[in-house]
Amino acid sequence: MRLGVLDIGSNTGHLLVVDAHGGAAPLPAFSYKEPLRLAEHLDEDGAVSTKGVEALTGFVSQALLVAEDKGCEEILGFATSAVRDAVNSAEVLEHVREQTGVEIGVLSGEDEARLTFLAVRRWFGWSAGRLAVFDIGGGSLEIAAGADEAPDVAQSLPLGAGRVTREWLHDSPADQDVVRKLRKQIRADIARDAGALLRGGAPDHAAATSKTFRSLARVCGAAPSGEGPLVRRVLPADVLAKKLPELATMTHDELAQLPGVSSNRAHQLLAGALVADAVMDIYELAELEICPWALREGVILERLDQISVLG
Repeated sequence: MRLGVLDIGSNTGHLLVVDAHGGAAPLPAFSYKEPLRLAEHLDEDGAVSTKGVEALTGFVSQALLVAEDKGCEEILGFATSAVRDAVNSAEVLEHVREQTGVEIGVLSGEDEARLTFLAVRRWFGWSAGRLAVFDIGGGSLEIAAGADEAPDVAQSLPLGAGRVTREWLHDSPADQDVVRKLRKQIRADIARDAGALLRGGAPDHAAATSKTFRSLARVCGAAPSGEGPLVRRVLPADVLAKKLPELATMTHDELAQLPGVSSNRAHQLLAGALVADAVMDIYELAELEICPWALREGVILERLDQISVLG
């Protein structure tokens, strides 16, 4: 069947059209996305502004037309941290439903971690053993680990690259005193619950998903996306640690010139690098392998599993 997966993230609205069948890998057929930056449309009370609601509704309306044109039988819509954290999230999603007919569910942080873990497990398979998965989104950092398809650890921390940038990094280049304080805070936040994963034993394989990790891997020498999803890509801890001081002194324009870094996300790269560096140091990981599957694929796979059971 052909599915449309509508992902409303903190930075971007993304419709992924896939051909999905039980027992087969979801095959991307078409992609449509727009930079919504919903997290930047939160007012001082934590509500999505009128402008943000209009942008979201307009995107969903257009995505619905695209999905119909591409022959989608079903739309799976979900929103993550920007909508989840908004004080008026229910009203925003009800407005979208009334205007477009599209029902968008809000995923909890733990569900984000769980579904991302499912996708990464299916990608690497059982040979990966005990698997640890890390995902830096716009609003949150997801951490999951386990030896099965369902993780025994699923955490969500408010350490997304966009959130950290908005709250801490206001200058270009960054204020170095702020960077030092931020580095300390990030590490304390991650270390606070690190024992939940570490008590289960060191992972046999550690993986990362998301645009932020992909960009950092590319900056650190990984193959470009044009070489396809089957090329092995890693983010080495030692290479990132050596590059971090340089990244901390670069302007947003300079960061945007780095390989694999898009201009609309360049300002978030330093925050993402600080979080990634902390993750690998605290969990004592020499590298993270980049997985091309992430949350959207996890949503698709869970839906296919449900259809298989019902059938």
